Amino acid sequence: MKADFFKGYAGRLVAVLANSGWEGVALLAQDMHDCWRRGRQVFLCGNGGSAGNAIHLANDFLYGVAKESGKGMRVHALSANSAVISCLANDIGYDSIYSEQVSVLGNPGDLLLVLSGSGNSPNILKVLEVARQKKMVTYAILGFDGGKAKEITDHAIHFRVNDMQISEDLQLVVGHMVMQYLHANRESNFDH
Repeated sequence: MKADFFKGYAGRLVAVLANSGWEGVALLAQDMHDCWRRGRQVFLCGNGGSAGNAIHLANDFLYGVAKESGKGMRVHALSANSAVISCLANDIGYDSIYSEQVSVLGNPGDLLLVLSGSGNSPNILKVLEVARQKKMVTYAILGFDGGKAKEITDHAIHFRVNDMQISEDLQLVVGHMVMQYLHANRESNFDH
């Protein structure tokens, strides 16, 4: 087995990181900090590996940002509850597994962060539309050409990379950047 294969993967990931602008991530961090300070909710979702990333990042934002009991963010991974997902998929349709949750739980001023490689999954597009109707702020971390989600989200963090695994890696990179920023700026949240 040649190490060149793995070096090539690492090189592609590093190239995307080196050539990306970070303004969208800075704005996401600012908006998430505002949600945290004001007690607003943050919702995350995705499909497949992106669903797993949503659950991972929700954990980081719930506890990891503060490292103090009861001081984290009000965050929900919409992909975490298999009973809810299977019920909604069965009764309403798979395209509604996230939008129905947001229609019940979301409030104006809350934040929705969708994670998607293609940006074209029907359930991702539908939850973005419902969040907009509820006057929530929407973000999308996207790969490939960004798909339709790039056009309908308030803020697209788009990495033009035609590789699903690197696209999913970048979701975690962005999430961990934001987590570390929030942790570094946590003191301003604890005075209320």
